[in-house]
Amino acid sequence: MSDIRHDTSLRIVKLLNLVMLTVPFVVCWYAYYAPRLYSPFFRRGNWAVIALYLVVYGTYGKVYDAFQISINRVEEIVYSQALAALVTDGIFYVITYLLTKFVPSPLPLMAAFLFQLVLAVVWASAAYAWYFHVFPPQRTAVIYDKRMELEELIDRYKMQKNFRICRTVHVRECLADPGMLDDVETVFLEGIHSHDRNAILKYCMAEGIDVYVIPRIGDTIMSGAKQTHMFHLPILRVEWCRPQVEYLVMKRTMDIIFSVVALLVTSPVMLVTAAAIRAEDGGPVFYRQTRLTKDGREFSLIKFRSMRVDAEKDGVARLSAGEADPRVTAVGRILRRYRIDELPQFFNVLAGDMTLVGPRPERPEIARKYTEEIPAFALRLKARAGLTGYAQVYGKYNTQPYDKLQMDLMYLAHMGVIEDLRIIFLTLKVLFMKESTEGVEE
Repeated sequence: MSDIRHDTSLRIVKLLNLVMLTVPFVVCWYAYYAPRLYSPFFRRGNWAVIALYLVVYGTYGKVYDAFQISINRVEEIVYSQALAALVTDGIFYVITYLLTKFVPSPLPLMAAFLFQLVLAVVWASAAYAWYFHVFPPQRTAVIYDKRMELEELIDRYKMQKNFRICRTVHVRECLADPGMLDDVETVFLEGIHSHDRNAILKYCMAEGIDVYVIPRIGDTIMSGAKQTHMFHLPILRVEWCRPQVEYLVMKRTMDIIFSVVALLVTSPVMLVTAAAIRAEDGGPVFYRQTRLTKDGREFSLIKFRSMRVDAEKDGVARLSAGEADPRVTAVGRILRRYRIDELPQFFNVLAGDMTLVGPRPERPEIARKYTEEIPAFALRLKARAGLTGYAQVYGKYNTQPYDKLQMDLMYLAHMGVIEDLRIIFLTLKVLFMKESTEGVEE
């Protein structure tokens, strides 16, 4: 099947999902909410509401990767669509509240959400089965300079249905005989220097071969380059982590407002958590730890204690081994599972030591160790440390330092209000995903 037919088929299937999950909202809108508006809409007004619902749900669905049937598992698709529908329903409940004479009942929207959840399961299961029945695994070649064991990653993430690796060769072999790629549909380039990579890219583009590039640090920095023209030439201007003043003011304002609201809303949870920690072993409730923020400045990060009091009695900083770490307390396992241990960090955000979105703050000892191995690791300190960020959203607890650096640099290359909001909404998605829990030091 051609690429055009492939893309067209996918768009039709995704459009079907948009329509399916909008139908329950349409029913409860016409049956309950529309007649109770302070000034009921005419026909076109109701159509405008439905169209807006489609746009909002589609936008959040895209943010949460809710339509990625070629990459995500069925349960991930359902989870993403449920989250997108829940956020959209919540937004429209607030809009309805502003348009009615009284506080509208949320029950019709809650019932609509349950139907949406059922439809999401039906669509995801059917679309997943259809896609891999119609589109067989792509014949794939892996070209490497620095090996990353891509074959193992494909197995680990169960993507054998997407890619069937036909050959794995060193870049020198491929450059000597690029014709070896003629019988493949997809090529992965692993850690290849730009000169060699560009030669293979040009060949693949000419032959219509899809290419996935695993970037080097320089590639990640270049990804934020701005297009400009000088001397009658197309030029890429690289401005590394130099945000506009307007953005910094908006970012700080958002930090303050969000932190105050979050501390007020979560205060009951924090009180219960403090009591549970104290009741378990009688030790201190909070744990303070020196971390690094912008320009290498040290600050005291605050967390709920999730480990034994003597977890680092030898004074050596080390990463947690996750839930298997024997130093983690029974209460601590629950706190880490639901990220409750990080709630006190909103005080750090309010104080200005941290921001909502930015590179994860590292301990000085561990940062020095990483910088000795990867000198570019210090580039993360060009921005204020964040409560959440690109690496926290897309990384895992055992993500390697080099890969965490790449993720943080990707954020720094594209930082802006829209990117910050996108990462905040993505944080809601990974909040309850166990496999996304990142290793922490304590």
